[in-house]
Amino acid sequence: MEQLEKFEKQIGYTFHNKLLLKTALTHTSYAYENKVKSNERLEFLGDSILEFISSQYLFENYDNLAEGEMTKVRAYAVCEDSLYTIATKHNFSDFLYLGKSEKAMKTNKKAILADSVEAVIAAIYLDSNIEEVRKFILNNIKEQVKFASKNVGLKDYKTVLQEKLQANGEVMIQYTIIDEKGPDHNKTFTAEVACDGRVLASGTGRSKKSAEMEAARKAIDTL
Repeated sequence: MEQLEKFEKQIGYTFHNKLLLKTALTHTSYAYENKVKSNERLEFLGDSILEFISSQYLFENYDNLAEGEMTKVRAYAVCEDSLYTIATKHNFSDFLYLGKSEKAMKTNKKAILADSVEAVIAAIYLDSNIEEVRKFILNNIKEQVKFASKNVGLKDYKTVLQEKLQANGEVMIQYTIIDEKGPDHNKTFTAEVACDGRVLASGTGRSKKSAEMEAARKAIDTL
């Protein structure tokens, strides 16, 4: 129980039904070895709740995005990497119930952690209501949504920049990653864009691609 209480503090929600929380944190390997329920069914429900809440949030707060753009942003915000980031932020790995076989394998931990976030989402919903689970979801995906709304396939600034620079003839456009900071699961990259050897701008992002895109955007602003 003490471990579960620590986890509740991590996520900012106290369960009425502690068994529900324990089930949400129980991987199939542990369930099989100990003859208890796993979190698989909760994952299924949590996935649907996450998609609904994120879709509603996008619809209500990003009226500048078309349907296809909202789909791309939502896909980024709720993908495995994003859910893994949430799990890492709240130290899910310290609280998961894993079987001896899974602990010995030490593989596919990213997927296990991402799935457990969906299971916890379902558990919060079943333990309370849609508003409580909305708080948890939005507190954890708002930044991903904000980032994706500006960087995920919405405006190809690199193409726009290339068209502007080559309007009067061929030029050499080069992107270089000049810096990267942070742990592997949460890196920040800085990219620089140059035209015929002259640096035009630099930009930062959570991926090399987004950093290059931000550098291109800034270069466009200066032209």
